[in-house]
Amino acid sequence: MSSASSRSSRDPVDHALGHAASVLREAVAATAAANPVVLIDGRSGAGKSSLARRLIRDWPMRGRVQSVALDAIYPGWDGLREGVDLARTQILVPHARGLIGVWRSWDWDLHGWDAAHAVDPSLPLIVEGAGLLTTATAQLGDVRVWLESPASSRRRRALDRDGETYRPHWERWAAQEDRHVTEDQPAAHATHVFRVP
Repeated sequence: MSSASSRSSRDPVDHALGHAASVLREAVAATAAANPVVLIDGRSGAGKSSLARRLIRDWPMRGRVQSVALDAIYPGWDGLREGVDLARTQILVPHARGLIGVWRSWDWDLHGWDAAHAVDPSLPLIVEGAGLLTTATAQLGDVRVWLESPASSRRRRALDRDGETYRPHWERWAAQEDRHVTEDQPAAHATHVFRVP
């Protein structure tokens, strides 16, 4: 056994995400759809992006899978709800209808909209981001994931990742996530719930 795999096997977060990715690969394959949609929700730092990367790497179907991170869509630090609405109308609904979806990314430095991106409805799609699972979006996802993780762990991972850029906005963003969890009950819309240490 290599030292790299030995280290990863002792990392509880790595183990949890590896298990989740394995379960989701089977769930995607079981949909028997040519272009399944996977929605991954969870609070900041829960492991959504890491899980999406693992799933893309080991995608169980032939061909390419598309991925959209809501971090590229949220219009600023108060934009959780608006970002999810944009993802639904510009990406998920067109994909479900067999139409090309077009969305614009948000430039966090310039505080404005940036480049346009297209989503091919014939290809599988993974969308990940906080706030994603709602009554309106759940019906548009074949496999729907909620990641549950303790606040202290999530905060440490998120701030290690984004550093001082995120620190002043942590509470501001967390309040929007609180509202989402209370009002939308995302775990209830999930086909799979995973706990990440």
